[in-house]
Amino acid sequence: MGNFNRCSAALVCVFFLSTLRADDSPQFLGEHRNGYSPETELIDSFPDSGPALVWRSPLGVGMSGVVVSDGMVYTMFQDSDHQYVAALDEKSGKQMWTTKVGPYYQNGMGNGPRATPSVNGNKIFGFTGEGILCALNAKDGALLWTVNTPEDLKSKPAEYGMASSPLVAGDAVIVQVGSSQGAVAAYSKEDGTRLWTSGSGASGYSSPVIMTLAGKEQIVAFLGTSVSGIDPTDGSELWKMDFVTDYDCNTANPVQLDDSSLLVSAGENHGCAALKITGGDGGKGFEVETLWSSLGKTSVLRAEWQTPVLQDGYIYGLDNVGGAGPFTHLVCLRVTDGKQMWIQPKFGKTNLTLADGKLFFSTMRGDLVLVKAKSDGFEEVSRAKILERQTRQAPVIANRNLYLRDDKEVVCLKVSRK
Repeated sequence: MGNFNRCSAALVCVFFLSTLRADDSPQFLGEHRNGYSPETELIDSFPDSGPALVWRSPLGVGMSGVVVSDGMVYTMFQDSDHQYVAALDEKSGKQMWTTKVGPYYQNGMGNGPRATPSVNGNKIFGFTGEGILCALNAKDGALLWTVNTPEDLKSKPAEYGMASSPLVAGDAVIVQVGSSQGAVAAYSKEDGTRLWTSGSGASGYSSPVIMTLAGKEQIVAFLGTSVSGIDPTDGSELWKMDFVTDYDCNTANPVQLDDSSLLVSAGENHGCAALKITGGDGGKGFEVETLWSSLGKTSVLRAEWQTPVLQDGYIYGLDNVGGAGPFTHLVCLRVTDGKQMWIQPKFGKTNLTLADGKLFFSTMRGDLVLVKAKSDGFEEVSRAKILERQTRQAPVIANRNLYLRDDKEVVCLKVSRK
C-alpha cells in the first residue's frame, strides 16, 4: 500500500497555491482540506484561561468556518435578514467589509450558512445554506456573480442545508449540488457559467477534495450515497463506489492516505472504509477496491461531521455512537489494517485540527482542548473555555494564531511558543 504518512503537497493538486503565503489557511480544513496545518513551534500547553487572546470580533449565526489569506480572515454568517460573506483584519479583528449574498436561511438542524468560503487569488467564493454560489472581490467585498445552483440544475436544496465548501480547481469552482442532472457541478470562477456536471443523486454534506491517486489528479466527492473520483477538466467519472448512509449523511471529508488510497467514514452507525484506486495507465480505466472496512454498530470509526486527521500512519478521529447519538469517542486507528490502537470513551462532540504533532479540539460547548497525537495512548494536556455559544467548526491555525467561532463571535488566540 505504500508509505502511510500524512499527505504532503506532492500528493495533492496545487492548482491555486502559488499566490498564497506559506502559513495561510485559504479554504475549508486548511490548504489541502485534510485538517492539517503545517505550523510548527506551537505551544505545548496553556493555562485554564486558555492561550493568550489576540482579539475577539462580534459576528452572527452560522456554521461556516474561518479561512485566512493575505492578511484577512473570512467567514460567512447571517443576521435576522440576510446571509453574508465577511472579512476581518487578521491583526486586529476589525471588520473590513460584509456583503449580502443570500436571504435569511432557517433549518431545523441549525440556521445560517454551513459552507466555508474559499480564497483564490483576488476572489473569494461562498455557498449559502440554500445553495447560492457566489464570487466576490476579496479586497473590498464587491459581488461579482451569483448562481442559485439548485435552480440551475432543477433540484432542491439538501434537507439539512447545502454544506459543500467551494473548491477551486484551475478555472473552475466546484460544489456538490445533488441533482439528477449533476451531483457535482463546476462553474467558471470568472463569470459563474456552468462548465460541467458529474454524476447524479444526493449531494450529501461533505466537500470535494483534490487528490492525486494512482498517478491521476482528480476530485474526490463523498456524496450522499457514494464516493467517486472525477476528472477536474471535464467532470467525467473515473471511478465510483457505493457508500449509502442514512439520511444521506456522508459529511466528513474523504482523507488521502497515500498515493493510491483514501479513507471514507460516516456516522449514523455506518462506519469507515479504506479504499485503493488502481489503473489509469495505458488507456485503462480506474478501479476501486476495499482494503479494509469497519461497518455498523461495532465500527471503530463513525465520523459524524468531523474529518479524521492522519499522522505517521495513524488516524485520529471522532467516533459517534448511534444515529446522531449523544456519545462521541476519540479514537486512534492504524492505517494499514484499521486496528483501533486506543479509545477515549465519551470524549464529547468536538471537531479537530492537527498541527505540530498535537490535536487541537473545539468542543460544542465552547472549550479548546489540546491532546498529544500519539499512537500509544490518549493524553489530554490542556482545556479552557473560550466560546459562549455552541460551535461545530474545527479550529483553524494560520500564521501562529488559532481561530474559533460560534454564533456570536470570531476569536483569535496566540498559539506560537515565540
